[in-house]
Amino acid sequence: MEAGYMSNRSERINLTHHCIENNQVVWLLLCGDSTRMKFKYLAMLAAALLVGPLQAFAQTPNIVGTWVLIAADKLLPDGTRTSDYGENPHGLAIFTADGHYAVEIYRADRPKLSSNDRSKASQEDYKGVALGMSVHFGTYTFDPSKHTITFHIDRASWPDWDETVQVRIYELKGDELSWKVAPRPDGSVPITVLRRVQ
Repeated sequence: MEAGYMSNRSERINLTHHCIENNQVVWLLLCGDSTRMKFKYLAMLAAALLVGPLQAFAQTPNIVGTWVLIAADKLLPDGTRTSDYGENPHGLAIFTADGHYAVEIYRADRPKLSSNDRSKASQEDYKGVALGMSVHFGTYTFDPSKHTITFHIDRASWPDWDETVQVRIYELKGDELSWKVAPRPDGSVPITVLRRVQ
């Protein structure tokens, strides 16, 4: 292609589009007919290379950050939704940019142990501790196209979850994130609801 003088504005625009589509932007910058036109070509290139990816990034769901627990419920087989960890449960979830996470859920009304020495606590004490919390940490994979969070669990308060992989179907509505856990033996489905910390 020879560099010639383009007196018609529409001819310049058409040439610009043609060169961008055919990866000939360097030719435009080197052979543009004026410094002013070169700046225009450079601006168009910046828009093509930067604006599109930035818009796509802004629209991509992201769960990185800290989330506070606002509900820890369970869905019963008859469709009833009720609290799973008592009234006003406490907890949070943290998702790091490099793929690590931690999730903690606690009952607000956990009973104190009957002994200051936890090695001498009663069976009821231990039962209360085990049923009064749900904690796990490890690494995670986030897939917005499938609406899934995959937890690669390192350790958990429930030892049967140690070194397992569990997938959660999530919903993300603004700053509210929720997911459902696989049904328990009694058929109930735990539901975790969190709000992003601003």
